[in-house]
Amino acid sequence: MREFIVEADGGSRGNPGPAGYGSVVLDAATGETLVEAAEYIGVATNNVAEYRGLLAGLRAAHELDPSAKVHVRMDSKLVVEQMSGRWKIKHPDMKPLAAVAARVFPPGQVTYEWIPREQNKHADRLANEAMDAGKRGEQWSPTTSTAELDARAARAAAPEPSGPPGDAAAGARAALAGGRAPAAAAPSTSADATATARPSGAAKADADVRAATAVATPGWAPADLGAPATFVLLRHGETPLTPQKRFSGSGGTNPSLSDVGRDQAERAGAALARRGTIQAIVASPLARTRETAGIVARHLGLEVTVEDEIRETDFGAWEGLTFAEVRERYADDLNRWLADPTAEPSGGGESFAATATRIAAARDKLVAAYAGRTVLLVSHVTPIKTFVQLALGAPPEALFRMELSAAALSAVAYYADGNASVRLFNDTSHLR
Repeated sequence: MREFIVEADGGSRGNPGPAGYGSVVLDAATGETLVEAAEYIGVATNNVAEYRGLLAGLRAAHELDPSAKVHVRMDSKLVVEQMSGRWKIKHPDMKPLAAVAARVFPPGQVTYEWIPREQNKHADRLANEAMDAGKRGEQWSPTTSTAELDARAARAAAPEPSGPPGDAAAGARAALAGGRAPAAAAPSTSADATATARPSGAAKADADVRAATAVATPGWAPADLGAPATFVLLRHGETPLTPQKRFSGSGGTNPSLSDVGRDQAERAGAALARRGTIQAIVASPLARTRETAGIVARHLGLEVTVEDEIRETDFGAWEGLTFAEVRERYADDLNRWLADPTAEPSGGGESFAATATRIAAARDKLVAAYAGRTVLLVSHVTPIKTFVQLALGAPPEALFRMELSAAALSAVAYYADGNASVRLFNDTSHLR
């Protein structure tokens, strides 16, 4: 009896928004790619796109051999658990999709496995190719697809796992590959997928690379909690005040980006677009963050939502001054501020304790609003450091022990049980 592996994925740039899916059928014995399928399906949610990818993969496998055993691998915890029968399908719009998928093969011929997103590169790239084609007003074409080559190259070039315990399977770059939303939505009504059979004899090296680069997820990771809300934290690009190391909070001149800062924002946007994991953008209301967010949003095809609570700290009378100038003019106030998180800057600014209270409230609000999704927060030094400090349970003085560069990326995941995991901090690789 033949055995196939189906890898499937789907995405929505907006959730709901422009959506597409990708799926690939592999020979389980050799790892050879047998069929690729992808389609732009119009406006839909991540869940719809993921189910459509699953259906396309199952149907393609059924056409090859209806008697085959099929092992489905997806990075959607929701779809895997629902199709395995371990999670109930609560939303009425999801039930028809699951029912159709369950009827493609007889019961018992299909098994399901959740895999980290980093191990689902091939289907992910097909889905993004389909969405890119839809953006151009076209349908995905197998003749122009580079998904298999791109995925193979990505696996071969993957860095060794790094980061805190519990994230070893992902590594630093995978911190941006957050889960998709387990939100329900109506099924799409678009036409059948475009699929193409691959010629036999495709390189067995693909299977070797796949096996060599697979990394097991540590057992303690909270996999049963569903996808976390993942905050990708982007500090704004440089302003004219940044290289001068002047205090620049929410109570100062509200500077815009410099030319260097705009270039940094472009680079960040391009890097995030290549990863293709951001589902929403939220920005501080200050000019430098809104401008940075706007540049990134053009790369991602998303709208920007403004959230006042993630603005920078108000530094009072210290706004626009260097640290040396503040020490010269307000030595006693500065010493108190450095020693006590409840101390305010001179002139009635905002203490670190007050900032932490504000950021904690914003965190809870945003985690509830973006549960299971990956959202880009474009903010400032103090708020981003505070997100990290709170996630680690570190004391307030930890803020003085973190270096955060302009346009740097960090990431924190928030799970349903209230736990948080810092996945990335001060990544500037996209600027080099």
